[in-house]
Amino acid sequence: MPGASPRGTYLLIADDLRKEIKKGSFHGTGLPSEAALMREHGVARTTVRRALEILEKEGLIHSAPGVGRLVSDGSERRPLTDRMIDLIAERHLAVGDSFPSEAQLCDEFSVSRTAVRSALATLEGHGLLEAVHGKGRFVRALPPSTIDS
Repeated sequence: MPGASPRGTYLLIADDLRKEIKKGSFHGTGLPSEAALMREHGVARTTVRRALEILEKEGLIHSAPGVGRLVSDGSERRPLTDRMIDLIAERHLAVGDSFPSEAQLCDEFSVSRTAVRSALATLEGHGLLEAVHGKGRFVRALPPSTIDS
């Protein structure tokens, strides 16, 4: 970016990216990396990150672990652990029932295996799921919202 901007360089970068998102420039490819945006605009990483934070707060983009930043499609933005807990009620799972596999969860929620494993570890840590080596994961306890229903 040539010269300093009284408005804030990061705001100008956010505006540029917003225009490109509206044009559909990043559909299916995701946004360029932070390093690429730094080179393109001639700014520091913190400036690029501030611009990306604005777009995330506006709900235009989201970060996908292992993938990068993607244009949001308007889908559910709640934490993955919350959505997995809801799965127990939606599928009427009871204590002892089999929980979907990592691969099934990756497909269903369109997230990386790393994100799924992290969420599963959290649910296991809260005592809701139990992993049985060679067998899969099973519902160990029902979440409070499911018990009240």
